[in-house]
Amino acid sequence: MTATIEVILFLLAVLVVVAVVARRLNTAPSILLVVAGIAVALIPGLPRIELAPELVLLGILPPLIYSAGVAMSWREFRFNLRPITLLAFGCVVFTTCAVAVVAHVALGMPLAVGFVLGAIVAPTDAVAPLAIVRRLGLPRRLILVLDGEGLANDATALILYRFAVATVVTGLFSFTQAAGEFALIVVGEIAYGIGVGWVSLRLRRWARNARVEITLSLMTPYAAFLVPQHLGGSGVLATMAAGLFVSWNGPLLIPAATRLQGIFFWDLIVYYLEGFIFLVTGMETRALLDRSNAVSLRDLGVAVLVTVAVIVVARFVWVYPSVYLPRWLSPSLRRRDPLPPWQWSFLLGFVGVRGVVSLAAALAVPFTTLSAATFPDRDLILFITFGVIVVTLIGQGLMLPGIVRWLALPHDAEDERRREQDAEITARLEALNMAQDRVKRLSADGKVPEEVLAILRARHAHHAGQLPRNSKDGLRAAAAAAELRAELIAAEREYIYRLLQQGQITDEARRRIERELDLEEESLAFRRDSVLDPPL
Repeated sequence: MTATIEVILFLLAVLVVVAVVARRLNTAPSILLVVAGIAVALIPGLPRIELAPELVLLGILPPLIYSAGVAMSWREFRFNLRPITLLAFGCVVFTTCAVAVVAHVALGMPLAVGFVLGAIVAPTDAVAPLAIVRRLGLPRRLILVLDGEGLANDATALILYRFAVATVVTGLFSFTQAAGEFALIVVGEIAYGIGVGWVSLRLRRWARNARVEITLSLMTPYAAFLVPQHLGGSGVLATMAAGLFVSWNGPLLIPAATRLQGIFFWDLIVYYLEGFIFLVTGMETRALLDRSNAVSLRDLGVAVLVTVAVIVVARFVWVYPSVYLPRWLSPSLRRRDPLPPWQWSFLLGFVGVRGVVSLAAALAVPFTTLSAATFPDRDLILFITFGVIVVTLIGQGLMLPGIVRWLALPHDAEDERRREQDAEITARLEALNMAQDRVKRLSADGKVPEEVLAILRARHAHHAGQLPRNSKDGLRAAAAAAELRAELIAAEREYIYRLLQQGQITDEARRRIERELDLEEESLAFRRDSVLDPPL
């Protein structure tokens, strides 16, 4: 137990150091964490850490998928359902087949084993690409399509993986039966996930306690994931559906206190889980090197490069027809959703980072078949998967900023951002005007004291005066005002602390004042960071 605690503390220390270094180097922490994990794995004398596939698939993956689903807009997800489905289903199946054929022809794997490898390396990661591209100032729709693909494609890949492994283990396969089971799993998981989301929101509304509600929110992804997974599904679609349901229906059902505390709680949970995943992925290096005696490193390198080439080419081959063909075949679709710039299609084709779900699936490959024979090429599958993850995460991750600048995508994002800011300012003003009209109706009813109405009018006038009239003229002024207000809050906090030291107020009074100042300061920081800061 002591050794386990020491290892956890060591990993947390590495996570903190890498986060600081990444911020100074303006680099995605996910890339540096994998590199740090590889470096730590090669240090002599340190205990070997192996990633248990059950820990990833049952412990870490559900909250990550759920939190991403809650953060996603259901309206935008529904509008982009076609490209997301084409990538999350079509591209995964196409890539799986391409890898299987090439692995059979070029690497000498049995075809069924090639399908196992293809299903493992076909899905892009749900965490790594977004951890990189969110820093680059991409248009919102590109980010949403990549996010939706990363959420849904794990389900397709894990179902294909189960069929492929079962074929190798038993030697039996029926396409009709597999297709029927796949459709049943998809429909059943989505329906079950919606039901879990509905029950979760009703229980949270009934609880009316922030701590209990946050606990229920933590239980929700596991309730959505574990039941379908136990029944032979993936659990991914159910968890995603539950998150999207909560995202769309939660705003009017979740109290403000729960939302504020829940945002901090989930941000911290996701931060730890993502950091742990990337770090331990790199630390798998030692365990893999211990198994490298049977195959030469040269042959392993060739196998990795061949597989990487196949998945990169297959993604480009799939993306361009999936973008252009539907619009060429459907004039109504072309009018409703015009053809995007070629730069968008190129970036969708280029971003193909693989991650820890692929590694967990490779680790979960059984050692033997039903006939007690060794599972063919199991170690080779594990090596190739690890190599694909490292090459795509580090290689493509480091190339992405240059590719994005070359494609001039930040310019598109800036125009989109300005339109969103104007719409946001308009919505804020209209909401304040609606509230002011409500105050006028209360005044006409004569049931509310005039001094109370005066306070409400002054408060709404104050909020309306703080808003810029448009993003072009007012946002920089608003940012400057926020900076000055932050300085004033700091001065107020210092003065309150002096009053506490002098015994003029109690600790309880200080905490109440401090909480109000903290909430206002956090509101200013959130507004400044989410609206005004340029992309990194």
